Amino acid sequence: MTTTAESPVIDCSEHHDLLNELRATLPSVPRRDLKAYFAAALEASKRLPADLVRRLTDFRDNGNEDGYLLLRGLPREADLPETPNSTPAPVDRPLLASEAWLALVGRVLGLPTGYHELRFGTVYHDIYPSPGAHYLSSETSETLLEFHTEMAYHQHQPQYVMLACSRSDHENKAATLVASIRRAIQLIDEKTKSRLMDRPIPCNVDVSFRGDDPELKKGPPARVCVLSGDPEDPMLGYDRELLAPDNAEDEQALSVLSKALDEVTKPVKLSPGDLLIVDNYRTTHARTPFKPRWDGRDRWLHRMYIRVPERMSGTGEAGDVVKFVPR
Repeated sequence: MTTTAESPVIDCSEHHDLLNELRATLPSVPRRDLKAYFAAALEASKRLPADLVRRLTDFRDNGNEDGYLLLRGLPREADLPETPNSTPAPVDRPLLASEAWLALVGRVLGLPTGYHELRFGTVYHDIYPSPGAHYLSSETSETLLEFHTEMAYHQHQPQYVMLACSRSDHENKAATLVASIRRAIQLIDEKTKSRLMDRPIPCNVDVSFRGDDPELKKGPPARVCVLSGDPEDPMLGYDRELLAPDNAEDEQALSVLSKALDEVTKPVKLSPGDLLIVDNYRTTHARTPFKPRWDGRDRWLHRMYIRVPERMSGTGEAGDVVKFVPR
């Protein structure tokens, strides 16, 4: 295992002029032709500051102990519109600063990807509070969004979850919680590790992927290896709400892991100009509650999923939209 001891926080404030110059090279209305947009982003990403590219590629190739990188001080939108209240975003919506940084950084890491059953198959997701949202949905706000590895039950699971902040919540209470298996594994006994290692455990799927398919409603349709790969440096597939162990031994092992993950949790509060990159193969993440005001200025994040070609089954392109295949 090779990891960096550098802080996971990267200050980008000194690069504003170059970043704004690179943003200006991108198509001004990205959703009209996402393939062309991401092709332009790939070219522009080659001109990103060398120190930033070094940190991104090291994170892609080796990860780190914390399981995330946080880019701070990115240029912000000069005239930000109101927080959305519907999905998907209009095709003709002009490019926003947060969306530009997601594209530039995302193309260094891999392939921006949409999921057919999620948010109408869009690649860019607006994340905002929504009245009456399901408690497992990212649109919920006043309840804790529990720990989950994004799409651990999906054969095309993204390697990275990227969240860029255009607007924080009014009281600045919402925090993204990240728990890294590289820290938690040190707190887990060998018996628990052995029980969970490369052992498929029944897992339900998110409401977005269930749809009206009766087969997906009969019982847990997926099997997830909670720990996999190198026993000394395992990958993590964890979902506190959806994993459905069918025996007492697995339940106990998951309980031990859950406690360890809680103990190593780090809170990350996102402010405008922040971009969080979560290693979705080695972490689980959650979000603390906050109270929306429904005034057009509620919390507004932008989410993008990234797959890495070298770790995919089959080929792919930036902007692909993939269909659900359970593990």
